[in-house]
Parts: sequence; structure tokens; C-alpha cells
Amino acid sequence: MQAEEKKTLVGEEYEVEIGPVAHGGHCIARTSEGQVLFVRHALPGERVVARVTEGEEGARFLRADAVEVLSASKDRVEAPCPYAGPGRCGGCDWQHAKPGAQRRLKGEVVAEQLRRLAGLTPEEAGWDGTVMPAEGDKLPAGEVPAWRTRVQYAVDASSGRAGLRRHRSHEVEPVDHCMIAAPGVTELGIEKRDWTGMESVEAIAATGSQDRQVILTPRPGARLPLVELDKPVSVMRVEEKDGGVHRVHGRPFVRERADGRTHRVGSGGFWQVHPKAADTLVTAVMQGLLPRKGEMALDLYCGVGLFAGALADRLGDKGAVLGIESGKRAVEDARHNLADFDRVRIEQGKVESVLPRTGITEVDLIVLDPPRAGAGRKTVEHLSTLGARRIAYVACDPAALARDLGYFREGGY
Repeated sequence: MQAEEKKTLVGEEYEVEIGPVAHGGHCIARTSEGQVLFVRHALPGERVVARVTEGEEGARFLRADAVEVLSASKDRVEAPCPYAGPGRCGGCDWQHAKPGAQRRLKGEVVAEQLRRLAGLTPEEAGWDGTVMPAEGDKLPAGEVPAWRTRVQYAVDASSGRAGLRRHRSHEVEPVDHCMIAAPGVTELGIEKRDWTGMESVEAIAATGSQDRQVILTPRPGARLPLVELDKPVSVMRVEEKDGGVHRVHGRPFVRERADGRTHRVGSGGFWQVHPKAADTLVTAVMQGLLPRKGEMALDLYCGVGLFAGALADRLGDKGAVLGIESGKRAVEDARHNLADFDRVRIEQGKVESVLPRTGITEVDLIVLDPPRAGAGRKTVEHLSTLGARRIAYVACDPAALARDLGYFREGGY
């Protein structure tokens, strides 16, 4: 017998009291029947009309947008971006909140993930619970910093206009100007051009150099346009067959500057998108590790060698650093960027495969900067056996961080 199809609740509206913030850019509420709602565009303590955007009868939870605010939080402001709001651009989660409230909400998310997934209070984790703005980002309510040095624009198939995707959707919100795009991205004029035939256009404005790059992803069978932008730019394309990034015009890399060193980053490889992030993270990692001359360090998921270079600089001629990175191009860049350090070695491959093969049984320091999914139990258990004096974990996802910290705790840290 075929299961009865459940009735969709998309479009249904509920008047609800908004509860605590949750990981993912929304707050938690409940319908009068007790069904959980994950509500975007709301703030804790508000009373709103929430319109369901995803979900069906009997589902464990529903997703919704706050389409009317009946009782507003004192932290609410008018979103400065005209493209923010229900059903619009999905790029920014909290433009309707004062900057100080945004940081507080982020702190609450991290604290909740630590508590739930690692069984740690902020105090036990050695954290005071606060989130600090990056240098230059502390602005009055109603203003947003222009910080994003890498923006991937989606292209609307019917109009050829560049824009950003709507939340949890393939639909494109065409934009005339992205407020959080760094000046080096904005000055290219991506939003003013016709990108017919392109799936996406990624714009990169390097920090510490004048390098600008665009990476084009054509739709199947489409030809590349002649790229004429408002500033000199190198052009790359994503090949349909292999997904590789190949040079069309100009340099195949950009030069990024951090910790007093220049780093080559090729083929759209990973680099922190906030202009202050790389230096801020190096400072935090070095303060956490307190490297000593002559020590041995691991830099896992090392990318183009940001932390490996910072460590090598501080460990001196008798110190040593082993970096492990899975991306072939990133490894080539890391070896280029660190060529002046005799006692730095970069190995290519997945950390969980390469690290056991090295035969390393002891190490003084470890820094790991894994992708969004985190390092995972197997890798953390291995790292916990190496007797490291200090470990620095750089995370981009609070849930993965909290889970892995729980594993480190089991390993004696």
C-alpha cells in the first residue's frame, strides 16, 4: 500500500513568540500545536507572524520567515541592504539586528554548541563568551562593513544579470550592489555587466596587492564572453568536463599578504575572505601555541601555508614544520610560498591517510584548520596520542568545532 502523501504547510502562517537563537541564522519558535519552527528574520523575544517556507504536516520541524513583526526587540534595526528580508537574498542572516546584538547572538550560538555537543561551558573551554569585531568592523547600527574580498555571484539565466542566491534556493536575486563586498570587488563593476551564458562569476580582490581575478563558470555549451571590467583583472574559467580551474588571461593566481609575508593563491584556492582575518587568526594561533625555538609542529589542512610559514618563522633554524593538505594546487602554492624555509615539508593527501604514514609519534605543537565538516573522531583520536604541548584548532563551523572538542576532551585535553 502506498504511503499517504503528507500535506505541505508551505505558505501557512503562525503567530509565535520567538525563542533562542540557533545555529544557521535563525531562531527557534513553536506553533500552538508544539511543532518546532526555525524562523529567519526574527530576534529572540519578539512576537511575529511566521510564514512557512519548507515543511509538511507531521515533520519534525518547519522552516519559516518572519513576515510581520508584532512586537519588536530593542535590538531590531531596519536592514540597511535593500535586498535583505523574507524571500530575498540569502547572503546575510542578521542585517535586521544591531551590530552588538549580532555578536552577542553569535556568542550564544557557539556557547550552545559547546554545551550540547562537547558538554563544555564557555568557562571550561577557556572562553569568556564574547565575540569581538575585526579591526575596522565596529560601525553604528544601520551600517555594514564592506569586508568580503571574494564574492561568488550567481547569474540569472533569463536576464544575464549577476546576483546572489535566495536562502536555500537556486533562484537568483539580481543586485545592483552588494553592501558587504570589499571595495576591490565593487570597483570591478560585475553587477553592471551582462553575463548571459554564465552560471556564476566569482570576483576576488586580494589583500595587500592590487591583484584582481574573476572565475567564470559557463553554462553547458556556452562560450566565454569578452571580459571588460572597470579595473585590470585576470580571468579564469571552470571547465565543464573536469571541474578544473584554468587560466584564460593574466596570472593564474593572486598574491595575498599576511603575517609580513606574501602568499601565492592559485586557481581560486582557499584564502580567508575578510581582509583582516588571516592576520587575526595568525595572531590568535601563535598566542595560543606560544611556539619555542627548536620545536616540531604539524600544520594540518594547511592550504597555501599560512600557519606553517608563521610557525617556521618563530621556531627558528632548528625547528621543523610538517604541513598536510589534500588540494594539489594548494600544495604547489604552499611549497612555493615556503621555499625559503629549509625545515618545512608539505605532504599532499588527506590528513587521516597521510599522518599515520609519516610514522610521527611525538610532536610539540599542532594547528589544524579543517573544512566545514571538521576533523572527525578518527583524526582527533590520533592527534591526542602525539603528546602535543598545545593544539590550536581554527574552525569555520561551531557544531563541528564543539563535536571535535568533545573528542579532544576524551583524549585527555
